[in-house]
Amino acid sequence: MTALPPVSTEVAAAALDLLPARLRKRLDGAVAKAAGWPVQVVADGLVVRVAEDTEVTLVLSPAGIVADADDAVCSCLLAPACLHRAAVLSSAPLAEPHAEAEHEEVEHEEAEHREADGDESTGPGPGPEAASTTDRTGSPTPEHTRSLTPDHTSSPTPEQEPQPYPGANGTPGVPAAAHALWEAGTEVLSTGITGAGAHHRAQLLHAAHSARLAGLHEESATAVRIARHLGAARENDPAFRLAELTDELTGLLDAVRRPGRATAARRDYRPGGPLRLHGLFTEPVVTASGYSGATTHALAPDGTLRTLSDIAPGGPDRAVQAAGSPVPGGCALPLRELGAGGGVILTSPTVSADGRIGGGKQVRSVRASGAEWHEAPLDALWQQPPSAQLAAVLGAPAASPAGGGLLFLDGTLTTDGALAVTRGPVLRLLAPDERPELPYAENLRLLTSYPGLPLRLIGRIRQDRPGGISVLAASWTATDGSEFRADLGLRRLNRAQLPSVVPPSGSMTGTPLVLPVELDLLRRAVDRTVAGGRPVAAADDELPGRLRAAGLTTGADCAHALTEAAAARHHDVLGRLLPTDKDAFATAWLATALYARAAVAALLVAAWTA
Repeated sequence: MTALPPVSTEVAAAALDLLPARLRKRLDGAVAKAAGWPVQVVADGLVVRVAEDTEVTLVLSPAGIVADADDAVCSCLLAPACLHRAAVLSSAPLAEPHAEAEHEEVEHEEAEHREADGDESTGPGPGPEAASTTDRTGSPTPEHTRSLTPDHTSSPTPEQEPQPYPGANGTPGVPAAAHALWEAGTEVLSTGITGAGAHHRAQLLHAAHSARLAGLHEESATAVRIARHLGAARENDPAFRLAELTDELTGLLDAVRRPGRATAARRDYRPGGPLRLHGLFTEPVVTASGYSGATTHALAPDGTLRTLSDIAPGGPDRAVQAAGSPVPGGCALPLRELGAGGGVILTSPTVSADGRIGGGKQVRSVRASGAEWHEAPLDALWQQPPSAQLAAVLGAPAASPAGGGLLFLDGTLTTDGALAVTRGPVLRLLAPDERPELPYAENLRLLTSYPGLPLRLIGRIRQDRPGGISVLAASWTATDGSEFRADLGLRRLNRAQLPSVVPPSGSMTGTPLVLPVELDLLRRAVDRTVAGGRPVAAADDELPGRLRAAGLTTGADCAHALTEAAAARHHDVLGRLLPTDKDAFATAWLATALYARAAVAALLVAAWTA
């Protein structure tokens, strides 16, 4: 059995459009059956065996995705408007926006190459510009195919500034695209996960494609992620988290209600000057869209964080392998080694606005001395008060720079497996990813069995678990007095790497941070609405009273408005029942979700400060 390759959003949406109404009703059942169809790798793609006389052939682009509708062909007589083709494309993961952009760049280069060849054969001879175009290769290099990091040749020149968010200048197509995104989001919210099927997923993908054409790239990517979450929920993927889908849906509806924000159309990599990096840690990356790899976080001289990544189609196993990929530039320094305390100097690197470093052909790199976490310049990251770090993380925009969501904390393990943060609260230690291929959970179980052990760690806050922190990397003092540093998602620990720690008399104890139970109930009500749709929200009429009794009057008003909007049914003058007002319901839910998010953030910062 072989996993299906990623499919572009346009191809996936178009496949569903071709289906007649009688087949569209059967698509969800066909998708369930498609999980058992065998997949065979062939020279230029894959073949899915539906039956003895029926097969679906998928041809892959150089970027490793099914990028065009003609690249998915079924051998049955109803093709391309057949259930087999639509089921296979609906079962496949959706391609990342960077992979689709990479395919477009390769196509553009090939078109220029063919145009130059045609001019050369029909004209008197190419001029200097045509000659330089002919020298460009239409096929990507192996490095370009392996990694999703764009090549520096696609980076704009200083004269090619990124276009601003089109909502600010009234670009045609933006209002229609924003309306399509809103409609798709409200449909998902009204039906909930339990009622969302292939039709809702197709509506999201269509809206995402229209938004991308209109220049709303950030909102388009959010809609695609929502479609991925719906697919993961339908397939009972253990990696699916309802809170993540709620956050994505909140972000999408909030964004299209407030157009005009400045955002880059696409992540552009621009040539930069020499760059000295100190490695911090390396984390595995596994996405719901079928991509995996590793990302190394490093500190630049100006105090900002930079990331170097190797992300490509694959599963969790590839994430561990990708950590051995070399840093761009030829220094043969693996990403894992850079993150484990190494250093590197890059010349002519390509850097995006959010701090990601690309692998351009002009990049050169040499090894340099690194630093431990307790040494300069890395130690400065842990000297900031935890409450100030948390406030900066919670106040950061959705498209924050690299490392913008990281927290750098010191503390001591308690007897119940929590961390008593220095100058901060007591937090539960959570595994960022519980897949058995990644050793996060196993390593945390081992660490928390050593109460009294002082830890220095790097993690991320999880608003769905406000009393805890997802731990990515940690360091402690080994038996020989040296600093031991571990990337918890890549390296399996053993007891020989931990010192013998005797809990002090009086034992290290502490109560993990908790928020008011009424606020937690409001957050759960927001999540339940996403799971069950409008009927679930209409049934919850006791929550407003509990919130008001706890002093959360604004939350009570939001919960009351949500319940009223969900239960509201109106009749016309003849007594006929009118369609439900999905816009009013979505607006009430969005207000409740935004209030719950802001209240949790405010109370977390206050608790960490206290």
